[in-house]
Amino acid sequence: MQSSFKALVLEQQENGPVASIRELTNEDLPAGDVLVQVEYSSLNYKDGMILNGRGGLVRHYPHVAGIDLAGTVLESSDPRHRPGDAVILTGHRVGETHWGGYAQRARLHGDWLIPRPAGYSARQAMAAGTAGLTAMLAVQALDDHGLHPDAGKVLVTGASGGVGSLAVRLLARLGYTVAAVTGRRENVNYLHQLGAQEVLPREELATGPAKPLLSERWAGCVDTVGGDTLAHVLAGMAYGRSVAACGLAGGAELHTTVLPFLLRGISLLGIDSVLCPADRRLAAWERLGETLPGPELDAITHEIGLDEVPAHAERILQGQVRGRVVVRLDPDDR
Repeated sequence: MQSSFKALVLEQQENGPVASIRELTNEDLPAGDVLVQVEYSSLNYKDGMILNGRGGLVRHYPHVAGIDLAGTVLESSDPRHRPGDAVILTGHRVGETHWGGYAQRARLHGDWLIPRPAGYSARQAMAAGTAGLTAMLAVQALDDHGLHPDAGKVLVTGASGGVGSLAVRLLARLGYTVAAVTGRRENVNYLHQLGAQEVLPREELATGPAKPLLSERWAGCVDTVGGDTLAHVLAGMAYGRSVAACGLAGGAELHTTVLPFLLRGISLLGIDSVLCPADRRLAAWERLGETLPGPELDAITHEIGLDEVPAHAERILQGQVRGRVVVRLDPDDR
């Protein structure tokens, strides 16, 4: 085993955190019972927030971000994980309160790791990553609340992003009629290729509704935006239907009334993939692998190196990243 490895380390400066690639050793890593050789990580909206010092998600520096990782076990004192095992990690506040995947090695707690899903390479597992898990949990929640393919159109907001792109593809693969919302006209063909039958401009839903209740338009929704967009969507839901809310790119506040809930029986379903229980997490990954084979993930994935992460982190906050971005951790690049 090489004595040192590369990591993208955040240091707190006067005007916020600054990222730089540094050489570290195993002794620099935080506590944990499993040492992993990281092969791939990914870039998520939360990673963009962390790298740009937003949201107060990181309290202690220096810090290694990256909320997802896939790799191979190097050392383990946890009997569930043996050297050579292919594993992945998403959530558990890794990349926030514990050093994450933007390093060629990570020391982690065994409870946080699961076997890499069958049929996925490390790259493909990260092409899914937190975004794929979140999208699958959202779709499953809608299913559990009675949504079926014949119910009508299912809306996906923020459809060009990671969670949105995967939600569109999952819903289409499962036979739903999908309407996708995007703020970028150049992504219309991309969303149709993912399976959206209709693509709406962001402006149509970007402001709060003119009335507490609008015409019943949507049989279900995966909302990755929040804010006024979510308020608008709630007002236009069909009777007895549900919205799975899993993002806040459009704001954390929700200005609405109780009328959609009281007069139409709407359900607002909160989706959390960070602390999702292990049984639900494993079931979601299994269904994800069955529904979206690895080659389909390749088609919506862009690969970058560790040194490119800071620039892409700014772009993802500006809504300029389409689909999924995976981060390559070259084991021989030391």
